[in-house]
Amino acid sequence: MSKPIAVACDHAALDMKNEVISYLKSQGYECVDYGTYTKDSCNYPDYAEKVCDAVNEGKSDMGILICGTGIGMSMAANKCKGIRAALCSDTFSARFTRLHNDANVLCMGARTIGAGLACDIADIFVKTGFEGGRHQTRIDMVMALENKGK
Repeated sequence: MSKPIAVACDHAALDMKNEVISYLKSQGYECVDYGTYTKDSCNYPDYAEKVCDAVNEGKSDMGILICGTGIGMSMAANKCKGIRAALCSDTFSARFTRLHNDANVLCMGARTIGAGLACDIADIFVKTGFEGGRHQTRIDMVMALENKGK
């Protein structure tokens, strides 16, 4: 059995987060909701960190982060060591970021895509595996950038 999917959002994306979680659960996936739980203004980096910590600590194999545009969450998540977050607003990108980039965190924007598309993107992201092969060399190169200290 796979590990639960870590999911979080900021205040702008609460409704979409709840719809994505509901959809993933209907497809048989377990999700852990790391917040936010209200529409009160909050700071998206706090929620990005919670999901990224869950991934890095092995509590989850992958995470999903949603904010207004997805940009802030993706920027915050990619500051966390070990995270390969991808902002996706279409199913093609969601598929190929898993196949070629082995992304472990999906970011989406609640103000840029609808809930139906968000569910489709999440579904493809969680179902698609990493191809490996020549792509692993490139992933190793990307991850080595974290350790350069520049």
